[in-house]
Amino acid sequence: MSHLFQAFVGRYKGPFLKIAAACVAASMILTPVAAGAVAKNAVVVIDANTGKTLYSEAADAQRFPASLTKMMTLYLVFERLNNGKLSKDSRITFSQRAANAAPTKLGVKAGKSISVEQAILALVTKSANDVAIAVAEKIGGSESGFAEMMTRKARQLGMNRTTFRNASGLPNPRQLTTARDMARLGIALREHFPRHYSYFDTRSFTFAGRRLSNHNKLLGRVEGVDGIKTGYTRASGFNLVTSAKDGTRSIIAVVMGGKSGGSRDARMRQLIATYLKKGSKTDQGDLVAAVEASKNVEPIEDIEIAILDIEPLPPQKVVKQRPAKVAMVTAYAEEPVKRPNIGVGEIDKTMTASVEAAPTQAASGSWMVQIAAADSIDGANALLDKARVKGGKAVSKASNYVQQTEKNGQILHRARFAGFASQEAAVNACNALKKQKLSCFAVQG
Repeated sequence: MSHLFQAFVGRYKGPFLKIAAACVAASMILTPVAAGAVAKNAVVVIDANTGKTLYSEAADAQRFPASLTKMMTLYLVFERLNNGKLSKDSRITFSQRAANAAPTKLGVKAGKSISVEQAILALVTKSANDVAIAVAEKIGGSESGFAEMMTRKARQLGMNRTTFRNASGLPNPRQLTTARDMARLGIALREHFPRHYSYFDTRSFTFAGRRLSNHNKLLGRVEGVDGIKTGYTRASGFNLVTSAKDGTRSIIAVVMGGKSGGSRDARMRQLIATYLKKGSKTDQGDLVAAVEASKNVEPIEDIEIAILDIEPLPPQKVVKQRPAKVAMVTAYAEEPVKRPNIGVGEIDKTMTASVEAAPTQAASGSWMVQIAAADSIDGANALLDKARVKGGKAVSKASNYVQQTEKNGQILHRARFAGFASQEAAVNACNALKKQKLSCFAVQG
């Protein structure tokens, strides 16, 4: 479009030039970026004995990590196990904020606690977002403080194009990484924590009588695979970091932006089959230098990186909506499953959800506060983040979720807070938000 604009300016001169140029420029600004424009795919295979790149595809382009984020969360946990600041029996208490996390989650209530070892297993298998937040608050005092620690550690490990904003991988447009950085982190976990790395090979974990299976479907099915981590959000696509060994050969492979869990896993199988046999048999020693947790590094604001390699997220069109009864869906399951038997016109059939956790988000008859509706999940979550900050105590104990609906052929994503005990409580919370110049209304589920 820029070439057309230059041609237009070059050809037409005169009193109307400025008006014409302004119109063309305005059209460029106002045209929204298509939701599918954000690049997702990236692949890299690294020889874990030598550090040589065996295959790469957009390996240094920034992508959304999703739950691959939890690899760094676990790295900081393993550090503290090694230096004695934590033990496997140390308790991690859940705040209300942690308990309110979006699924996938373990479902621990506020005020209750689990052991560090249970937290590790829940992160490795179920990829529990509530556990990630509780761990972050335990170690960093707050999740934002912990995210700064994560970013500093990334820089120390040479992950120079990675920035963390949370401990879970729930969507944040400024939480970015690359396939190569994730491979580097996978290698660091293996090299620095040989005693703890075996947790990534855990195929299931039993908690409160429930058996939780690992989302990594390659474990036990592809010879040589011993971890590491899956990840998924709609913005990121299906991600996977995998460690595989064959005798003395060893590789770390990363696939990001898969269109489905099955296609992602199939690509990973192909990469392992092709490149593991091409790896070196000679281990040249550690590839990623270990750094002590207490080592001072530059302030976080001095190591910010620019978002260079991805298209900007589309402008969020906010649409005020009247409440209507539709099926509720949770936006961010680690490995989504399609919701069956939902009528056409009620909801996009391709929308996915965490089946186990969804019913707890907004029980029938409960009172909620709707902020607004956006034309994307990211837009709705941005509205919720803004409202939670501005709303303070009014919504501090409420759980937030995104509900998808359709109106006049347009798919909308409603930003809502749930868990209010009465209509009065919901109305009071809404009034508090209105004082902060945020539109909202109370609605019963």
